[in-house]
Amino acid sequence: MKIKIINKSRHELPNYETLASAGMDLRANLTEARILKPLERTIVGTGLFMELPIGIEAQVRPRSGLAAKKGITVLNAPGTIDADYRGEIGVILVNLSNEEFTINNGERIAQLVIAKHQRAEWDQVDVLTETDRGEGGFGSTGVK
Repeated sequence: MKIKIINKSRHELPNYETLASAGMDLRANLTEARILKPLERTIVGTGLFMELPIGIEAQVRPRSGLAAKKGITVLNAPGTIDADYRGEIGVILVNLSNEEFTINNGERIAQLVIAKHQRAEWDQVDVLTETDRGEGGFGSTGVK
């Protein structure tokens, strides 16, 4: 699938690092480094703008290494970019560690996953089909 993209950053376009990669790394597009204090959040621009086809979304997700090693994650993970959005791709980062984190220009801050989605139509009813699970949720299917 081809997706139209404008790159106003000084960095290469996101790409898949391996043949089996689901996501592409997004890089910070900054004029100067930004410090993210513990529990602080910020929106980091990427300099990227795209035009997705209808029925396709882009999901902004955390990078596992950044989250595990530094406590930096995407606050609204996954963030959804809709097909009708034409603004800059921004990443809402939050620092969940106890230490300051410096975001440098070009730093890989998140990953982007392109995914198909479907639109639903509601069928309002009075009764739902019964299942063994029923109303059990939040851990109800775990080992007893």
